[in-house]
Amino acid sequence: MNSKDPNVIPVGALVTVSGVTYRLWAPGRSSVGVMIGDHDPRLIALAPEPNGYWSAHDGEGRAGDRYRFVLDGGPSAPDPASRWQPDGVHGYSACVDPAAYVWKADGWSRPQWTGQVIYELHVGAFTDAGTFLAAIDKLDHVRALGAEAIELMPLGDFPGNRNWGYDGVALYAPARCYGTPDDLRALVDAAHFRGLAVILDVVYNHLGPVGNYLPEFSSRYFHATESTPWGSALNLDGEASAGVRSFLLGNAAYWLDEFRVDGLRVDATHAIVDHSPRHFLSELSALVHARGAFLIAEDERNSLEILHTPENAGAGFDAAWSDDFHHQLRVALTGNRESYFASYPGTFAALADTLGHGWFYRGQPYPFWRGKPRGAECTHLSPAAFVLCIENHDQVGNRAGGERLEHLVSPAAYGAAAVLLCLSPYSPLLFMGQEWASSSPFLFFTDHEGERGKQVSEGRKKEFEQSGLNAGVTDVPDPQDLDTFQRSKLDWSRRDEKGAATLELFRACLRERHHWLTPSARARDRWRVAASEEMLVVRYSFPDGDRALVFALRPTSPNAPLPSLLEKPEDHGWFVTLDSEGGRSPLQPGAPWPERFEGAQAVWLHLRRMTS
Repeated sequence: MNSKDPNVIPVGALVTVSGVTYRLWAPGRSSVGVMIGDHDPRLIALAPEPNGYWSAHDGEGRAGDRYRFVLDGGPSAPDPASRWQPDGVHGYSACVDPAAYVWKADGWSRPQWTGQVIYELHVGAFTDAGTFLAAIDKLDHVRALGAEAIELMPLGDFPGNRNWGYDGVALYAPARCYGTPDDLRALVDAAHFRGLAVILDVVYNHLGPVGNYLPEFSSRYFHATESTPWGSALNLDGEASAGVRSFLLGNAAYWLDEFRVDGLRVDATHAIVDHSPRHFLSELSALVHARGAFLIAEDERNSLEILHTPENAGAGFDAAWSDDFHHQLRVALTGNRESYFASYPGTFAALADTLGHGWFYRGQPYPFWRGKPRGAECTHLSPAAFVLCIENHDQVGNRAGGERLEHLVSPAAYGAAAVLLCLSPYSPLLFMGQEWASSSPFLFFTDHEGERGKQVSEGRKKEFEQSGLNAGVTDVPDPQDLDTFQRSKLDWSRRDEKGAATLELFRACLRERHHWLTPSARARDRWRVAASEEMLVVRYSFPDGDRALVFALRPTSPNAPLPSLLEKPEDHGWFVTLDSEGGRSPLQPGAPWPERFEGAQAVWLHLRRMTS
């Protein structure tokens, strides 16, 4: 047991120099055995330990051994904490020795969370091969883009050969369709060698519906009365819940210790049910921070309960996704008022309010929640506490056709949105391919067998009828169809063909971000946000002269006054450093800004003294 984790009891097949120690949590069972070898297997009985644990040591064991657990002399089942399922989630588990991998970037140290630029990717759709090793070949592109961290969508193994990852059932086993555990280590190693941090998306609110063997070991893994929108809630506060908490906390420690990831993004923290005196998320935060790693939450509540606050009142997470910015901008760009988008005005004033704080909803009635108050005041938090995006896996994949923002708006509007994202004070998240305005959709895909596959296909169609999104859409791609997955893969050949100008815009924006905004934007007194009916302005104070991000979506009126935030001394002027229109615009870097727009556009300006 790691002394840093007093509430974690290691489980699974633990390879040592003297063999393999097997341990699992199965309270209520009368006998447990481990069947080692898929041909002519050996059976070893596990001895009971306190609090529902069972263990045994196999002196003949070694890495590579295949095994299954036998409960009360009945049918065998794979290890709930299996480190690898080479034949799928229903097959034999395999022993893995994490010490066998020789790390190359051994001098890497975890960075503190400071609001890094994140690049979110799905391993299976990121490259044509869809493997950990193939992803390594694209890391130079990610680094050259200006990203500082890659965020891997969930990797816990799932049924079939394709899935978003949020239906994982073997939470300790990297999905075998992407490669071996050492292949994943090689990806993390290669990222670190290039100066990229690695964030892993983890799911601790539910398990998928197929291949979930936890109930075979104990009914106490799941809550007796609580559920989530995706299935039964894990038991974090009921009878014998200490074993479940240990299982999940141990999972977090496993990814950090054995794969050297730098941070975790925790899925749907609002759906993690726990009424204990000390919330599971607070305990998770302590474990992660003890290792120098960081935590990011997806939480729809806009709640201080999840974040590290100056008063130390929250669970201690370093940051949270702020969907409010995405929703405001999506309404402004597309006019979409379906479902939850109807709760967002999408005006420049509303955008400015969101950017000025971090969240739009800070205690006001939220129409989508039937007027229930949502959120809390947040201007006392660092801008690094908020992760913003203009698209992510959810906001693309939750559309019936998987359309990205670049598929729905004009190139000019998309470019302006890109500048606004990259040069805002908050941490920007980019979804794979958006940096070159990828033509590939990102659809919802699964690979379930038999009746479950049919249910998923039918359920996907009903989902849009119930959610109110994509109203009137009848042609919903079948998530079970292999072509749905294949269409979601990035087409890298288009990056240097039609995507070159957009890619250079993102690179230029992130160069400016690294040069000017970091670390100055972390201090809220160094920037202000304001809007008129025609423009949105973010003004930054720098020692060598202020800079301003100005954003518009339509031609400006000739005589309309500029927002007061753009006021300047008589002998100074605003000069263009970067323009979202790039080569399509008559504006040149270093030229005076004409103080008007011909359409959707964003500019990055430098306030300088006029020369005669």
